[in-house]
Amino acid sequence: MQTSRRHFLQISTAAASLAGRTAFSANDQIQFATIGVGGQGTGDTHSALRTPGVKFVAASDVYDGRLTRAKEVFGKDLFTTRDYREILNRKDIDAVIIGTPDHWHMKMAVDAMSAGKDVYVEKPMVQLVGDGKAVVDAQKKTGRILQVGSQRVSSIVYQKAQDLLKAGSIGELNMVEAWWDRNSAIGAWQYSIPPDATPETVDWDRFLGRAPKRPFEPIRLFRWRNYRDYGTGVAGDLFVHLFSGMHFVTGAVGPNRVFATGGLRYWKDGRDVPDVMLGLYDYEATARHPAFNLALRVNFVNGAGETSGFRFVGSEGVLTIGSGVTVAKQPRETQPGYTIGTFPKSVQEQFLKQYREKYPETAVTADSMRPAAEETYLPPRGYSDSVDHFRNFFEAVRSRRPVVEDAVFGFRAAGPALLSLVSYFEQKQCRWDPETMMVKG
Repeated sequence: MQTSRRHFLQISTAAASLAGRTAFSANDQIQFATIGVGGQGTGDTHSALRTPGVKFVAASDVYDGRLTRAKEVFGKDLFTTRDYREILNRKDIDAVIIGTPDHWHMKMAVDAMSAGKDVYVEKPMVQLVGDGKAVVDAQKKTGRILQVGSQRVSSIVYQKAQDLLKAGSIGELNMVEAWWDRNSAIGAWQYSIPPDATPETVDWDRFLGRAPKRPFEPIRLFRWRNYRDYGTGVAGDLFVHLFSGMHFVTGAVGPNRVFATGGLRYWKDGRDVPDVMLGLYDYEATARHPAFNLALRVNFVNGAGETSGFRFVGSEGVLTIGSGVTVAKQPRETQPGYTIGTFPKSVQEQFLKQYREKYPETAVTADSMRPAAEETYLPPRGYSDSVDHFRNFFEAVRSRRPVVEDAVFGFRAAGPALLSLVSYFEQKQCRWDPETMMVKG
């Protein structure tokens, strides 16, 4: 027998209160720009514009076609430039969204905060572990708002999971499993390359930035996630999302030991990062949580299609995150049972006598049958955690109150994800101090 109850979650209070504010004076309007208007940057811009009282005023990209498209979509008055520094020099811009390839995140975030801008930077916050300190220090020095773009920390689904875990719904946590599998060309970053991409329409040197110099090769720009020179593979694209969500739910700040493996199984298209990756992580006990183990998986060759989720395994139940949150419990047996078949008959009799004295036989009745319990919590139809994430960001820009996913949180999620790449490519375990955010050994 099993009982199953479904509950519908309410939109978060912060998002609801902000959504309810429909009129702002001209002086109250936040003006923002987007640096990098590819797929992610454009999607972020649309989500940002669902916050009342904000205006999109400028865009930067190294491909002229994307600047043309930005004007087509967002209006001909939009200011566009190849050079993001022109945006940072404008006094009328309050905040920027950084949706560029990963190897530019640290430089642009630090430059933007130093120029007095608040920053929404896509995940992972940095491309290399060595980049993290500069962003953390810049946020502390400038006092600017910086929020990393892993939207799970603003999700009412993950907030509910956090509340349930804190309330002891599954007992003591001992293991977490998380996965994000795909089985499509687009899911594996086979993005379209525009036929007009030439050295005249693309600022190739600006795209390369600190990456190794090489001749113009548009596939490396438009499918940059496939290359370590510019991206961080599945670890930086998807592991970091899973770390962010899990850290938010559990209150953990990071693992102490990292090990990753995997391989390039199917998408042998010139990329130099794996399409299947698995990671194992040890989390030591702290005042925030007991010791537990984490297992992550990303597979771009999953024949069943796209699937992602979490399983938080505890001593009294399992909490699963998918489209919603489910807590499932199976009642424990009231008696421990016994395995005495290999004992001599006289010893068996002696054992059973003592056992029955401790656990008397009881008659089985209908009332003694206890159902397994399952509770499911679902968000309202059409709910978007990305929209909530931007609303939280802009509310912080107004109020100057800290965000959850600041530079420290962002680095504590990015650090173990990036060390997963180190572990994979160097075939070794990595040690990490999540408190000091430094590699050990």
